[in-house]
This record gives sequence, C-alpha cells and structure tokens, in this order.
Amino acid sequence: MAHLAPLPPETTPELAEHFDIFVDILGFVPNSLLTMQRRPEIVKGFGVLTQAVMAKDGVVDLGFKRLLAHFASRAAGCQYCEAHSLIAAKIHGISEEKVAAVWEYQTSPLYTEAERVALDYALAAGSVPNAVDEPLMVRMKQHWSEDEIVEILGAICLYGFLNRWNDSMATDLEEAPKALGKAVLEKGGWTGGKHVK
Repeated sequence: MAHLAPLPPETTPELAEHFDIFVDILGFVPNSLLTMQRRPEIVKGFGVLTQAVMAKDGVVDLGFKRLLAHFASRAAGCQYCEAHSLIAAKIHGISEEKVAAVWEYQTSPLYTEAERVALDYALAAGSVPNAVDEPLMVRMKQHWSEDEIVEILGAICLYGFLNRWNDSMATDLEEAPKALGKAVLEKGGWTGGKHVK
C-alpha cells in the first residue's frame, strides 16, 4: 500500500496540460504524478524534463528509450517503473514480440548488437554503485554517437528519479502495467513487490 495516497487529477486544475504529457506516454495519469501534485512545481518541472529527454524528434528511437528506462529500473529494483516503462515502450512502437523477449535480450534475434550494448549500459548506469566502466564505454562508442549516448543516458537518468520516487512512496501500480507485469515480467521473477496491494 502506498505511503501517501494519490490525489484525484482534478485536485490541481493547473496541472491538466502537464498530466496530458503522461497520458500521451502511458495512456493514463500515473499514481506517481497524482501523489507528486502536492507540490505542483515538481510535476511541472518533471514534465519539462520528460519532454526534453523523450522528445519525438530525438536521435534515439522513442520506444527504445523506454526499454532503456526498463533496464535502468530493473537495475534499481523499482518494479513499478519496470512495468510502466514496458507499457510506454509498446505505446511508442516496440513490438509485442520484442517486449515479450525482454528477459532474453542478450540472445534474442529481435535485439541488435547496438541495442544489447545500450541495454547493458542502462543496467550498469542504473546500478548502485554505478557500474559503467571504460570497456563498456568503448563498446557503446562502437555503436552509438556521442549525441545518442547523451540521449540514452538522459532516459536512464529520468527514470533514476522515478525509481527513487516510486520505491520510496511504495506507489500503487495501476491495472494496465500490473497486467503487463504479470504477462511478461513474472517469468523473470517480477512480483510487483510493494506496488501491488
């Protein structure tokens, strides 16, 4: 059960357009933001950062950035964000088959070598202590430009904030990501943890 209950979205009418950003990303307003709205400026600031990191005109595929977020969240242990990021990946163009093979990314033919390296990077960057080292950066630079690496790390760091927020708040997981977690992530040990009542 969440440590603080989410407030209804209409509690703060000035946030309607900021909530719309996340409806576009996820199909719903997440409980994390409904809790965060107690301090509206945090929601606004997070929305601006999200739009910058997940810009539709970015150099890294929008759906793939959500997979990066998934792996960073896996490293951090935030089961709320693991499920959320996969919902967003599907909405933004990652196929059902690729999402279903997320646990087998190292061997699945659905993932390219460049994607495998970037997902390894997301796991390393999302770990505490941070596990990004020189050999991993050499591998990254073989497949990704400096601009792409900055965008990749932006997606990872964006979810670093959410991982800390949602695990510290024990944010309740909504139905759609909970269903995806059960269908795809349970086979890899996902339970929903503190985020499932």
